[in-house]
Amino acid sequence: MVLKFDPVLFTNSPLSACKRPFIHADEVLGYALPAINQKLAEELQNKPLSSEIRELLKLLSKPNVKALLSVHDTVAQKNYDPVLPPMPDDIDDEEDSVKIIRLVKNREPLGATIKKDEHTGAIIVARIMRGGAADRSGLIHVGDELREVNGIPVEDKKPEEIIQILAQSQGAITFKIIPSIKEETPSKEGKMFIKALFDYDPKEDKAIPCKEAGLSFKKGDILQIMSQDDATWWQAKHEGDANPRAGLIPSKHFQERRLALRRSEILVQPLKVSNRKSSGFRRSFRLSRKDKKTNKSMYECKKSDQYDTADVPTYEEVTPYRRQTNEKYRLVVLVGPVGVGLNELKRKLLISDTQHYGVTVPHTTRAKRSQESDGVEYIFISKHLFETDVQNNKFIEYGEYKNNYYGTSIDSVRSVLAKNKVCLLDVQPHTVKHLRTLEFKPYVIFIKPPSIERLRETRKNAKIISSRDDQGAAKPFTEEDFQEMIKSAQIMESQYGHLFDKIIINDDLTVAFNELKTTFDKLETDTHWVPVSWLHS
Repeated sequence: MVLKFDPVLFTNSPLSACKRPFIHADEVLGYALPAINQKLAEELQNKPLSSEIRELLKLLSKPNVKALLSVHDTVAQKNYDPVLPPMPDDIDDEEDSVKIIRLVKNREPLGATIKKDEHTGAIIVARIMRGGAADRSGLIHVGDELREVNGIPVEDKKPEEIIQILAQSQGAITFKIIPSIKEETPSKEGKMFIKALFDYDPKEDKAIPCKEAGLSFKKGDILQIMSQDDATWWQAKHEGDANPRAGLIPSKHFQERRLALRRSEILVQPLKVSNRKSSGFRRSFRLSRKDKKTNKSMYECKKSDQYDTADVPTYEEVTPYRRQTNEKYRLVVLVGPVGVGLNELKRKLLISDTQHYGVTVPHTTRAKRSQESDGVEYIFISKHLFETDVQNNKFIEYGEYKNNYYGTSIDSVRSVLAKNKVCLLDVQPHTVKHLRTLEFKPYVIFIKPPSIERLRETRKNAKIISSRDDQGAAKPFTEEDFQEMIKSAQIMESQYGHLFDKIIINDDLTVAFNELKTTFDKLETDTHWVPVSWLHS
């Protein structure tokens, strides 16, 4: 069992003299200030009195300035270093390898944990936290054996008893340590950054060796890995945090293993197309289609749903990325439940700048109608060719409606990007992982509904092509539509939230559009964290 080294606060201090080896320059000035003040006044009086000299002489003669200089003298001559007790006289001369370390309490944790060796019973330093007081002092190392604390032997004590001794200790604390024979290999620190794909609170983790040493984080946080020496517990800190001290987080392998064990309890079943059309799936090609009957058809992803349960989201190694002027725009993927307003937001974006934003043209096997043009509303192909393209994985997603196929191809995305436009693509969330490639560098935005109370208020005059309506007519929202929208959004966020880069709540269409537009502007100019595989594959 690994326990924390000490719940109280420590830092290192000089091991020997109470007198300081040097005097600060301010102190030298402090000792001579009155003489300098008098000499300066005399010299100024012997010079032609300008307005500046008169003002300075007046300041130097003021009682409050003289008092300030006097206080400076008093403070500068004091020694503020902690006064350490004398070294113990009973050090065993035969213990050549013994090391005496003195630490003085302050408000910073020591940054070390201890454990009891199962074979020898010795109390061993189990871990040194990167950037902590013990690490910076260089006096304590992993594997060191703790013999005494303030003269109290600890060989026969439990770690909990040692913690109690430390808790009751005040001022300077003396440790007797047998240094570890094993040399520590220098670790590669600070070069790896990860994006957290789950929330973590060490206070709720029964497995962590020291809750106080844990680092809490939220899904989407960027963490800087400071040490991976322990296969179970990594050391990390939040990216950009000025505090150099690291905290414990579960390693990727350990977190994946324990999440997999309880996957059956916590995972929501993947979305699937049933005989009854679910409003959790988007109605295909809403922007390009004029046919209301096919407007209510939906995709059915033919990819195996086993892929969704095979990967457990923990961490993803990331690196900073900023789009260069000559690069293609990143693919923007919009995800959201039916009725949330995703289609309206996409339409507003297209209208705002038709030269900058574009959408894909879907493929279909149905016959072209008289008012349609090939390559505008649809790309019309034969059923045989469509099925061949499916086998060759050329479709991002596809489905069937009334014996005709409809689908979005990978080439249709490339076509938009090749025109130096931002491609707006709305797909089912399970499709997103297949788009996360170096080529597309997708930025995924989840359009989320507000509370059901706000839905009732803001959508009371709106209409939806209900999944329960086989006629394909737009009708007012029903209470069941609201319930399905909320439930679908919860499933999407729970199961695929780790793939989302941005969440926008569509409470008000204008406000949501402005937030979406601002997000797009920053996407093209700011630096973002992306999977390291996108840039180093």
